[in-house]
Amino acid sequence: MKRLNLILLLAFFINFTAGEKLFISDKHSRITSNFLSTQTLTKTKDQDSYYSTKELGAIVENGTTTFRLFTPNAQKVVLSLFDSVEQEIPTDYDMTRDEDAVWEIKIDNDLSGKFYGFKVYHDGENKDNTDKVVCVDPYAKAVATFTDYMNPRKSIVVGEDNFDWEDTNWIQRDWKDLIIYEMHIRDATIHPTSEVENKGSYKGLTETGKKGGLSYIKDLGVNTVELLPAHEFGYVEIPYRDSLAGRFNTWNPYERNHWGYMTSNYFAPAAYYTMSNDTLKLNQWIGVDGSQITEFKEMVKAFHKENIGVMMDVVYNHLSEYEIANLKEIDKEYYFRLDPNGNFIAESYCGNDIRTEAPMMRRLIVESILYWMKEYHIDGFRFDLGKLIDWETIEDIIHEAKKINPNVVFVCEPWGGGYDPKGFSLRGWGAWNDQIRNGVKGENPFNGHGWIFGKWFGDNSPKRIKSYVNGTLIRDSLGLFQKKDHSVNYLESHDGYTLGDFIRLGLGDVGQEEIITAIEKNAKLTDTQLKLNKLGALFLFTSQGMTMIHQGQEFARSKVIPTDNDIEDSHKGMLDHNTYNKDNSVNYINYDHAEMNSELVDYYKGLIQLRKEYSAFRRADYENVHFFNITDNEFALGYLVKHEDQTFIVLFNADTKMNEEFILPKGEWEIIVNENEAGIETIDTIEDKVTLNPSTGMVLRLSK
Repeated sequence: MKRLNLILLLAFFINFTAGEKLFISDKHSRITSNFLSTQTLTKTKDQDSYYSTKELGAIVENGTTTFRLFTPNAQKVVLSLFDSVEQEIPTDYDMTRDEDAVWEIKIDNDLSGKFYGFKVYHDGENKDNTDKVVCVDPYAKAVATFTDYMNPRKSIVVGEDNFDWEDTNWIQRDWKDLIIYEMHIRDATIHPTSEVENKGSYKGLTETGKKGGLSYIKDLGVNTVELLPAHEFGYVEIPYRDSLAGRFNTWNPYERNHWGYMTSNYFAPAAYYTMSNDTLKLNQWIGVDGSQITEFKEMVKAFHKENIGVMMDVVYNHLSEYEIANLKEIDKEYYFRLDPNGNFIAESYCGNDIRTEAPMMRRLIVESILYWMKEYHIDGFRFDLGKLIDWETIEDIIHEAKKINPNVVFVCEPWGGGYDPKGFSLRGWGAWNDQIRNGVKGENPFNGHGWIFGKWFGDNSPKRIKSYVNGTLIRDSLGLFQKKDHSVNYLESHDGYTLGDFIRLGLGDVGQEEIITAIEKNAKLTDTQLKLNKLGALFLFTSQGMTMIHQGQEFARSKVIPTDNDIEDSHKGMLDHNTYNKDNSVNYINYDHAEMNSELVDYYKGLIQLRKEYSAFRRADYENVHFFNITDNEFALGYLVKHEDQTFIVLFNADTKMNEEFILPKGEWEIIVNENEAGIETIDTIEDKVTLNPSTGMVLRLSK
């Protein structure tokens, strides 16, 4: 392994120069760089004119194994085979290039379980250099990863799979019916309070009858989970306060990428989540036995048995930043967006933006999506920084995927290299609705408070709040979507402060740089914090469109940076707004805190039940939502909504000081949601009028 690391280190230095440009990312709080290539970028013809329909990767059939790699700018490609992951000197085979720039070789043997990679030589390189770095196959179905910041990997030959799906398949669900729970695989069960045996793993999420994990998610009532990135990814960053080719890690003392937004392989499940009850140790091989394939499928099957759909957060806008021996060495010019000097373009702020418009890169992305649908029964996808993907690729993805599953879900962040939720909606995609997020809770908890605080952020107003109720449609001023189905309504995601902490900070109950020593006291909601959490949740679950909550939002999860370690972090003990790099208790779900704030958890359960039971909150026509005229209190909102034989009144008083009286339409009205509880059972029956306390809401059902 010392020899392998030396080779990788030399290759790393060769690909970097001192003329770097450093950027600071708002999204992932990281420093990245553009770097110059020492390769001579040559073409035999226009590289984009090359295209092949041949199956790529390692293909096992009829007792033979064929290896294929697409790279139009390579001068020579060698297949390197290893009998074991520790083997340093491979058996090499020269590959031949066809007229479409596909390099291939056929071995008369079933090589399932063997390890392999490619040595790719470019113009100006010594083609007799047998110590050339071995690149991972971009089409590898499984990979073994060495846990070093350069993440050296070996591809695994995967043969025929006979997994028993037990008659489970995709969950067919209308987009507007989705109640999405954005979650991290490890965080869901790794905390001791989960009571799960195989903590932090795919297996852990298949266990039932436990305090956390699948049983908790099922009991909450959501019908879809959205997994933070689970493609194999770069786990480790440059050592803190160390450097490589002039790149100093001053930003990440944890030296980790916990969330997974550094994808290395688009066809391979992350190996880390097979490691039950374990933490990531440096300088070891993981994923060697390929069990991540079966364990991922078992996890999906377990959710599907409970009628819970599974979506994946996917990152096709950039590749893992620090590692080498991947597409950067295979064909930098073809697969990445470069400036005229050969520098990587980094609009993603993650070092290397993928050239999605390249025909064979587009094919790779589309085939990756179809593979996860067919091989893993994935029900939908959320695209990170979707605007960095070209429109033709966006259109091809949804067109091809719907041939397989007409109800497959596609949503994205409609930003990154621009901002265009309207463009995605025109192409039939959903998008995260940042307007409802910022309008309802605010843009930041310090000087950007929103409606639940009795304030207006930016261009928000009573008119805009009404638009959010109806799905933020383009028929409204400043609207975004062609159909309400395309609006992903949310108040919290993995990015930024949790909604609970946003409210704690916004109310001034916790200071931005306050050191929190009483963790349990901080986690326990005050009466005012509870009211604002409920108010935001009620607005979210009664608005038209898709609904998304983040893991722990239902108990106002608080992210306090732990102090019980020797990490050099000056923010220890403070609330954290960007936990991408922390594989510790700041991210782990503490189910004791869910019990501590059980009133809010029960409120979320009741709202989820309400939304699932009554289609009026999902399918009501625009014309069947009738707003009350309220002139004295700009933060009061009331409307009557009808759908089929259902009639409801939804009332809000977001004013923080004044009560608000609402005059009701004629009839007998059943209160099913008030400031204390939510659900579908009658709490009380009223007529004529009702008064709401400050920062509260109510749902009334017309009595039959």
